[in-house]
Amino acid sequence: MYCGRDYCPILIKFQTFTKSNEILKQEDFSNYTPPSVFVGSKLTHPSVNVGILTPLEETNQPEIYDSPKFWYQNKFSIKQVVHLRMNLMNSRFKSNVFDVRKSNRFLELSQEIGMSLSPVNFEVTLKNKPKRIPEFEPVSIPFGPSANIKKLKLTENPKIPQQVEKVFYDTDLKAVNAIDYLYSKGFDEHALTQLLTIGIMGVKKNRKLVPTRHSITAIDDTLGKQLIQNIKHYPTLDKYRLYSGVYFGNVYFILMFPEIWSYELFEMYLPGAVWNFTGKIELMTDYEDYYGRKNYASATVGGYYASRLAVLEHLNKIKRQASCLVIRAETPAYTDQLGVWVCRSAGRHALSNQPISSETKDSILNYVRELIKKDLKYDIINVLQQSKLLKNINTQMKLSKFI
Repeated sequence: MYCGRDYCPILIKFQTFTKSNEILKQEDFSNYTPPSVFVGSKLTHPSVNVGILTPLEETNQPEIYDSPKFWYQNKFSIKQVVHLRMNLMNSRFKSNVFDVRKSNRFLELSQEIGMSLSPVNFEVTLKNKPKRIPEFEPVSIPFGPSANIKKLKLTENPKIPQQVEKVFYDTDLKAVNAIDYLYSKGFDEHALTQLLTIGIMGVKKNRKLVPTRHSITAIDDTLGKQLIQNIKHYPTLDKYRLYSGVYFGNVYFILMFPEIWSYELFEMYLPGAVWNFTGKIELMTDYEDYYGRKNYASATVGGYYASRLAVLEHLNKIKRQASCLVIRAETPAYTDQLGVWVCRSAGRHALSNQPISSETKDSILNYVRELIKKDLKYDIINVLQQSKLLKNINTQMKLSKFI
């Protein structure tokens, strides 16, 4: 293939578009949703589109169409994920983000679907032919064609977990506390994103729909901040560590220094990467010190919070505190943007590998520099010179000097 892929995304889009038009020849469309509810952000606030995602093809595993954890654990390829997502139709209706505070039948049914533990069967009558298939973008997971709902009916009762019912009916529980509670009960960031999106958490007067792309980063940031509070009570690492790994063409190098918490992400887009149109390596970075950020990480956006969550989960697991410098290189092998879950998974994958340990900072920095030279044909000397994290480590006075 001229584009470097072993499949044609244009052909997949055409096939799913044709398939959806065939389905719409029927008066009613009935199928299982994974379950998955998507809230779009392209309308003018406070208007949003609320969509129920449903496979266009016959399947006895609808749940795998919206399960990044399953894709990673079962070593799905980019091609397989693209096929699944492009075969999801978005049956949607227009809503106001504040409609969750009043009676709205379509919205109530969508919330029931979104709270479900397992796939839900529903019937829908669509009132128009599918719109064009959305383009791939960096934060949200893509999906196939969209069409507007005329009628909607659930054909079975959704199986809603008791913990989710608890936060739904507790209208005095703040959203942050609800997220923390569900996370402690084993709900992952993907499930929490959907629950935040459909507006079922938080104090009743403050509840609202949240566009999915915003919910993803909000969950990563909220969980991260809670984990930061935990790790600040842990002792620092005793050695310098380097973790590395590759997932979907995203190469991660995670350096951990035996210092108090701070975090910095450098993202490198290599020539030929999806978002690199210049033919040379593009570099972006964001940073936070021990006291955190006061504004949004506008350079590395959602990838910043997703990668940070992976790092914090690892530190919390080993009960240690560290300053963490993360270098992510997006290579041409990452042929399609599939959302920041890829960054999260790539970070977790790297941290699952055995680290390289060192007694000194210079030796670990020299090692990673030579490793990146060898693997990516790039000298990261400018990264090391630009790093605010390294500058602070090199110049910050430590209490131990006075003891």
